[in-house]
Amino acid sequence: MMEPTLSQLAMGVNTVWVLLAAALVFFMEAGFAALEAGFVRAKNSINIIMKVFMDCTVGMLGYWAVGFGIMYGVSKGGFIGWSDFFLLGDAAHLNLSIPVYAYWLFQAAFAVAVATIVSGAVAERMKFGPYIIFSLVATAFIYPLVAHWVWNPEGWLAKKGMVDFAGSAAVHAVGGWASLAAVLVLGPRIGKYNPDGTPNVIPAHSLPLAALGAFILWFGWFGFNPGSSLSGLDMNIARIAVTTNLAAAAGGTIGCFYTMFKWGKPDPTMVINGCLAGLAAITAGCASVSPVGAVVIGAVAGVLVVEAVGWIDRLRADDPVGAVAVHGVCGSMGVIAVGLLHTERGFFYGGGAELLGVQLVGLLSVSLVAFLSTYGIFLVLKNTMGVRVSEKDELEGMDLAEHGMAAYTETTTFPSHSVGHDAFGQAMPVSAQWANVPTMKPPQ
Repeated sequence: MMEPTLSQLAMGVNTVWVLLAAALVFFMEAGFAALEAGFVRAKNSINIIMKVFMDCTVGMLGYWAVGFGIMYGVSKGGFIGWSDFFLLGDAAHLNLSIPVYAYWLFQAAFAVAVATIVSGAVAERMKFGPYIIFSLVATAFIYPLVAHWVWNPEGWLAKKGMVDFAGSAAVHAVGGWASLAAVLVLGPRIGKYNPDGTPNVIPAHSLPLAALGAFILWFGWFGFNPGSSLSGLDMNIARIAVTTNLAAAAGGTIGCFYTMFKWGKPDPTMVINGCLAGLAAITAGCASVSPVGAVVIGAVAGVLVVEAVGWIDRLRADDPVGAVAVHGVCGSMGVIAVGLLHTERGFFYGGGAELLGVQLVGLLSVSLVAFLSTYGIFLVLKNTMGVRVSEKDELEGMDLAEHGMAAYTETTTFPSHSVGHDAFGQAMPVSAQWANVPTMKPPQ
């Protein structure tokens, strides 16, 4: 048996590193599922987990069939890829130092994350079928198109020098602004807003579950950001891990203190979302800002996410999990922050305004495409299949209405008017008699 060469050893190390990072990023879907299920009411927790599962199933297939080719295929004018569909090519034009299969798996985990960001925003009132269609379109077309501009070596934003190392723009801003478009078409949950526009609090059913989901996401981010180096031999991965961690810590800390100052008590939901906001914001610049810069970015995100929730509520854009604030607003801020805090090209480091200008152009471009395409898709779905469940189903709960089963059967009574099935396929009565089903009607 021949001894492996140094280049073969390097490829082996890099391949294992990317596969490990891909596993961490994919495990973030468990974090999304727990976070979103915890933030919604108990009667809708199965439904939201099902939507996250469909992101992983339908979304993976869509990205395999079409999305990867659009994103990383041979570029047509810097705007769209047009090769390597169904993973039939070898992606030689990318000059990868790892097998294309490892690269695809890592990128596919990113793709499904974009759709999952939207799943939380539309929770508790969107039909299951139309959501699956949107998830497929998002992973196969919307995300790959804008990510081609940013990450394909021939993409027009990549050629301009845009810095978005792991996706504050391509993943988080895209998912966040797509979420805003979706909820504007979908409309708010019953009882969320009073006739004068003031919001009512619809409490989360399990903050411990949501917190667990946030910890899983934080853990997975060590694959999301350092893994984007694509090399286990790149010593900068240590710096990337540190800046990632510091931004999360600063976001959660400021989220805690700022809500204490603003409302007199620390808000657990804002501590959770403050950490996630810091992570979404640092993702663009994690490889190019200093630890001090990472703390600044995370701290700004910790304040911004609290204020953004109020701004979004004033639009009557009902977002049960804060996806628009965390990913759209704070992800966008992180893209802009790179233009200021990049240690070689940033404005505050003597690099002038060139990078800042590129970052602004790139952010505006991908955000507009994400918002407008999602708005259009939801309008089409609304006028054909319909995107919203009936008032009766919304009040009863999505779990029973759409899936015929309850997440917490011990707290459910079973009248004969509604029938589901047990684990063996036998008919069993299910009910909407949940303590937390609101009885309020929509504002007249």
